[in-house]
Amino acid sequence: MSKPATIEEYLATIPAEAIEAVNKIRQVIQKAAPNAEEGLSYGIGGFKQNGRYFIYYSGYKKHTSIYPAPRGHEDFEEELSNYKGGKGTVQFPLDKSLPTALIKRIILFRLRENEEKAGLIKKKKS
Repeated sequence: MSKPATIEEYLATIPAEAIEAVNKIRQVIQKAAPNAEEGLSYGIGGFKQNGRYFIYYSGYKKHTSIYPAPRGHEDFEEELSNYKGGKGTVQFPLDKSLPTALIKRIILFRLRENEEKAGLIKKKKS
């Protein structure tokens, strides 16, 4: 099967069980980052701003995911420990309520990192 060429084609590949949660994630991203552009990268959906992708999303039969997740950052360590995922991924199980406030915080964190990398703001000192 070939990679999707549009967001619509990508969304059509997401299992029916996950599409509502994926669309909710997309809404949270669009609201938190109204200037971001949605597109495809690595064969999945994502959003970019300042020419750089800052967040990706995907949906599966039992969970949705966003990437990259700030797992190593102290502001998220405790909350993200409640969710499965790899070093830079967080999985939200479909049988639990979607943590939209946490997702929004991750989006705002990733936007700030994106702006720092683009040189638009100075890096926050720890």
